[in-house]
Amino acid sequence: MDVQIEAGWKKELESEFNEDYFKKIADFLKEEKKAGKVIYPPGKLIFNAFEHPPFHKVKVVILGQDPYHNVGQAMGLSFSVPDGVAPPPSLVNIFKEIREDLGIEISLQNGNLERWANQGVLLLNASLTVEANQANSHSTIGWHRFTDAVIRKISQDRDGIVFMLWGKFAQGKQDLIDTTKHLVLKAAHPSPFSAYNGFFGSHHFSKANNWLREHGERPIDWS
Repeated sequence: MDVQIEAGWKKELESEFNEDYFKKIADFLKEEKKAGKVIYPPGKLIFNAFEHPPFHKVKVVILGQDPYHNVGQAMGLSFSVPDGVAPPPSLVNIFKEIREDLGIEISLQNGNLERWANQGVLLLNASLTVEANQANSHSTIGWHRFTDAVIRKISQDRDGIVFMLWGKFAQGKQDLIDTTKHLVLKAAHPSPFSAYNGFFGSHHFSKANNWLREHGERPIDWS
């Protein structure tokens, strides 16, 4: 599988791309498409999270579970939707927390988070693909092994990264992170079913920016 991603990421993850499990992921996706299954995001966006930011510019990691599974929503960046697509409820709640935390009002017409990614926010889903209308349908095809390796690489080879782990699934990845040199922020998931159980009021966005300033990095403009 000839993976087209940013050169720094490709170098860091080359050993994963050469593993048998990764070839099996590619073969599975090809067979699913041959069978007429609709897969999100579109093929050219599967590795979109690794196009921006480059490996050496990652400052913050926001971990999602899998891509949106409704038509037109998934774009390869966790929680983000393309221009012109209404933000789903979890993203609306993220914007609400930013407003309460930082006083920044974000338009609900502005759900494309590439502006964050371009500043160093890695918007990573644990699974990079999903079958249409079938949440978590690709969670067992090998993606978790790959994205675990991504998290491990960042933890090992970078310093002073902020990891935002929302919900039990994301928090289960903490063991992959060296907490002696990185900041791990944990809260409930921003879903409407759990946001009031600790996501709202978590102040993760101001905490992340304070950490970045303390480590000599430019803070993220979360607007």
